[in-house]
Amino acid sequence: MAMGTNAQVMEYRRLGRTSLNVSLLGFGASPLGDVYSVTDPAEGVRAVALAIENGINFFDVSPYYGATLAEERLGKALRGKRQEVVLATKCGRYGLNDFDFSAKRVAESMEESLQRLQTDYIDLFQAHDVEFGDVRQIIEETIPAMRKLQKEGKARYIGITGYPLRTLRKIADAVEVDTILSYCHYNLMVTDMDEVLTPFVKGKGIGLINASALHMGLLTEQGAPEWHPAPPKVHEAGRRAALYCRERGVNISDVSLRFCLDHPSVSSTLIGMATTEDVICNLKALRAASDPELAAEVQKQIGGAMNHVWKSGKPENQG
Repeated sequence: MAMGTNAQVMEYRRLGRTSLNVSLLGFGASPLGDVYSVTDPAEGVRAVALAIENGINFFDVSPYYGATLAEERLGKALRGKRQEVVLATKCGRYGLNDFDFSAKRVAESMEESLQRLQTDYIDLFQAHDVEFGDVRQIIEETIPAMRKLQKEGKARYIGITGYPLRTLRKIADAVEVDTILSYCHYNLMVTDMDEVLTPFVKGKGIGLINASALHMGLLTEQGAPEWHPAPPKVHEAGRRAALYCRERGVNISDVSLRFCLDHPSVSSTLIGMATTEDVICNLKALRAASDPELAAEVQKQIGGAMNHVWKSGKPENQG
């Protein structure tokens, strides 16, 4: 199953001030939960095995993905391999409009995730999409409840995830967190993470994880799904950028992923995978030479659609 290249080509980075060394390319496990399309569970097991064989050690999942299906499938795929990976999951979000950041639910969520993931500890336990909660509750109740689980040995480290950068920063400025996972704020279409979050986490020693290198499907040949929140002009810019790459014999997804992997302050870039083909394609992009000039040209094609962001979460948590 191995690709004929070994794990030594993988780069590993320390995740902030934690003791965790994570692969530069991380395995986003949401597609295992059939979030984007129906997938073959057996192929998912093979994809996880191939990823580990080729040095990917960071796996990120959530009970929200596929209504717990992604956790269940990842747990099965990691049988006999748990000690080889850094395993991250989340709490707080359980459905499209189902959020509960209470201490009681945090504790329950941990027990449920441990069971589904077939393990007795989580390396990184994260509060999921914090902008949909009450920031004061996250600071005063959720994070302390997560720290309690850390003291009990069920979580090695804790973090927060979400979309609005200033909300993430506000929480991390008020209460200590080990990591922040940001998505759709650093890729070929958006780079505002570097204005708001990157200098902050560097100063605090917080581990930075970047997700959605393909801007939730916009930076792909097939384009974004219908539910994507970006306006038409951003979708059109994505199609324009994809065409520009195609005419030059490259794939827009490979260019965008390579662009994200080149970020010096991001410990791991997560990208969704569910098949061995996904793993092979992403490893190929990882091993490709950086081409800053091409990336800059692609961004010129995106033009006025650069750095467009949308609202997510409660009205008071925008920004």
